[in-house]
Amino acid sequence: MLRKLLDKQGKAFEKGGKFEKLYPLYEAMDTFLYTPGDTAKKPSFVRDAVDLKRMMFTVVIAMTPAILLGIYNAGLQANMAIDAGLSQLDNWQMALVQMLGIGFDPANIIACFVHGLVYYLPILIVTFAVGGFWEVLFAAVRKHEVNEGFFVTGMLIPMLVPPTIPLWQVAVATSFGIVIGKEVFGGVGFNILNPALTARAFLFFAYPGEISGNSVWVAVDGFSSATPLALAAEQGMSALTQDPHLWYNAFMGYIPGSLGETSVAACLIGAFILIVTGVASWRIMLSVVIGAFAMSSLLNLVGSDTNPMMAVPFQWHLVVGGFAFGTVFMATDPVTAPVSNTARVIYGFLIGVLVILVRSVNPAYPEGMMLSILLMNVFAPLIDYYVVKAHKKKRMARYVG
Repeated sequence: MLRKLLDKQGKAFEKGGKFEKLYPLYEAMDTFLYTPGDTAKKPSFVRDAVDLKRMMFTVVIAMTPAILLGIYNAGLQANMAIDAGLSQLDNWQMALVQMLGIGFDPANIIACFVHGLVYYLPILIVTFAVGGFWEVLFAAVRKHEVNEGFFVTGMLIPMLVPPTIPLWQVAVATSFGIVIGKEVFGGVGFNILNPALTARAFLFFAYPGEISGNSVWVAVDGFSSATPLALAAEQGMSALTQDPHLWYNAFMGYIPGSLGETSVAACLIGAFILIVTGVASWRIMLSVVIGAFAMSSLLNLVGSDTNPMMAVPFQWHLVVGGFAFGTVFMATDPVTAPVSNTARVIYGFLIGVLVILVRSVNPAYPEGMMLSILLMNVFAPLIDYYVVKAHKKKRMARYVG
């Protein structure tokens, strides 16, 4: 019945139909529900169970643990602040949670999860509404289908921002990430920058007050809490070792931070799914970790009395900030990462090195993952070029004489 309904309505969107210009929107809905019926008409033929749609949905499935835990943690951090009497219930989100009758008990998993949803869902809706508008507009102008790549970008952007971010800024950043980060290059497959990270970079430089500092990471008014990474930058390792449970909480994701960047455990589950399905490159993930380990170990040996970040060991860099989330879901973006395996190793290693350098050499900006990946996105084609050139030179030398 659904198939007949879509076919009947589809006539109005076909060439010469009333809504011909909106065909990309109809096509996106049709292929979301059903496998496309397009077939190759002439050789060569390739049969494979994996297409772009399945790849993108696999990424979303891999992200699900991080999304769920990020939502729960946003509610948990807010409820703990409320339970301690450190905030005022003076915004519409608090009123809505009270109306639902679930309370603010940090020990109640459902209460924490629902409270987190109150912040996550508006950001997600705005991201998909604004991003979907630009995707459909460019698809209609260029007369091609809406690409499934935006589905992943739309899921990533809400995970990169604090729960307190104003929704109008989410709309502006999403527009910048989609239009400037992707569409101006020609759309999916042509962009050199990760659109989600481009959106976050725009927010960081355009509205730093809403995406940095200590007052934006816990979703309640009048409450300030520094992330472990900020504590390390301000006070050194002593601030991290005061709480014997902090490393475990950081690993599990029970710390202030962006909605999806705090749980290493959830990111590891996602990494396992992506590697087993072959969607993401394990070489990139592993080389990022090796690069970060090498640089952090070197800086630990050098040390500095004036820079506490140089004394932070690798095991802490691994669990604080967006290191795990960026390694698994951002650095492995198949469009903006290199193609050859050797280039992927170099690319990932340099990302890991740059992350630690940015965190340690510039304590005023203790994160580093976003800038490192975006910078290496720019150099990825160049790395691929020289790797391929070296392979060609090696093969030519092999067959000479």
